[in-house]
Amino acid sequence: AGVVLPGCECASGPVANSLIGRGVTPAAAFAFLLSAPAINPVVLTATAIAFPGHPEMVLARLLASLATAAVMGWLWLFLGRDTWLKPVVRHTGHEPEQSRLREFRRGFQHDFLHAGGFLVLGAMAAATFNVAVPRTVLDAFSGSPWLSVLFLAALAILLAVCSEADAFVAASLTGFSPVARLAFMVVGPMVDLKLIALQAGTFGRAFAVRFSTATTVVAILCSALIGGVLL
Repeated sequence: AGVVLPGCECASGPVANSLIGRGVTPAAAFAFLLSAPAINPVVLTATAIAFPGHPEMVLARLLASLATAAVMGWLWLFLGRDTWLKPVVRHTGHEPEQSRLREFRRGFQHDFLHAGGFLVLGAMAAATFNVAVPRTVLDAFSGSPWLSVLFLAALAILLAVCSEADAFVAASLTGFSPVARLAFMVVGPMVDLKLIALQAGTFGRAFAVRFSTATTVVAILCSALIGGVLL
């Protein structure tokens, strides 16, 4: 579902939380949370436009992001604990005495207000870093293949660029290797400052710390392995 349904990473947390509340297993919901903003048709089309004549970059992004989402879903299935999650309100179905429009409005209002505050805090931190880091810092890491991968992965977390636009940012980083730029595009839509803050507010800090750390490691490994083969 995450491959075919366009979804912004800012909304992925509340959507995943709603899926869990409606009975979807957390492992499947978290796989959707990671895949929907990373490999939907809009993002893949933007990647193709940002890297004209390089379909291998689009394929590498698709495979690396899909592999990361699947691995994280499996990891949660076997290693995840419900105690790491904040209690969720189980959806008991549509209440006959209330209109569907009213129920939809109530759910939308809850998710929007609950997520908005954490999203703003994360975006403020990301914007501050984006302005403060000089270009010379980027150039200092571009010479080492391994350091460049780690640096662009960390940069993706801190800059918090929207997944529909991160391919154009990656394309502009011409001093870095294709694998490093792939890591930037794979890590960014799954882990960044605003998403960590949003996940902490939605699922709890215990979840956000563990999940974001594991996702970063898996995303970097998948980017390095798949990028090393295709790029």
